[in-house]
Amino acid sequence: MKLSGVVENYKTLQSKYEGSWRRMWLLRPRVRTDGLYVSRNTYIRAGVAEWKITNPVHVVCYFRYIRFYPSGRFVYKNSSHKMKDVVKSMNFRAAKADCVYSGHYTLSDDKVEAAILYPGMRPTVLRIRLRVRGTTAGANNRMDLLSLVTSGVNRNEVNGPGEDILGVVEGWQDDETHNPDVPAVSHKRGMTPFVFVPFEEVETSVLNLPVDKMDYFVPG
Repeated sequence: MKLSGVVENYKTLQSKYEGSWRRMWLLRPRVRTDGLYVSRNTYIRAGVAEWKITNPVHVVCYFRYIRFYPSGRFVYKNSSHKMKDVVKSMNFRAAKADCVYSGHYTLSDDKVEAAILYPGMRPTVLRIRLRVRGTTAGANNRMDLLSLVTSGVNRNEVNGPGEDILGVVEGWQDDETHNPDVPAVSHKRGMTPFVFVPFEEVETSVLNLPVDKMDYFVPG
């Protein structure tokens, strides 16, 4: 298997990057594993009017976190907590209370296909499609969220949370579900692009700022 991977890389090197390893390193899309991809999302929520004089609103902030591993696995978490407070739980040893879910992903050209399984009485799969890009050559420090779909899975299709759920749902349509009690839903909110933050910058990143200091972040 390793030999075939080396041969495939060499063929790609010759056919797409003029035999230059440096050119391939800079131009070939890749998933970074030395930090977290973070999507910071905000929305406006109406508050409770007092004395019928004002109509207050609140800016609500929440995050999507993804950490990729070279093995083709990843961990995912939705949270209102800042990055510096969740980074230690973004691994396969996370406690159940941390609500960190694991799944599998594939990379083809600049597209990432990923999926995780939410276990329970009605197992639900989250399918994620992303596009890798960079603000500079070779950075691979942004991921555009192309689609985010939840749908039901038949219990007979999965053996447990460690199964490669991505292989199970391969070829499914966006409106496809295998459990009529869990309809397929294509989510449109919280689609802000992911920004890559290396582990050494987690504590100091501006993404940790509260909404009163940064109400909106432009990923670039």
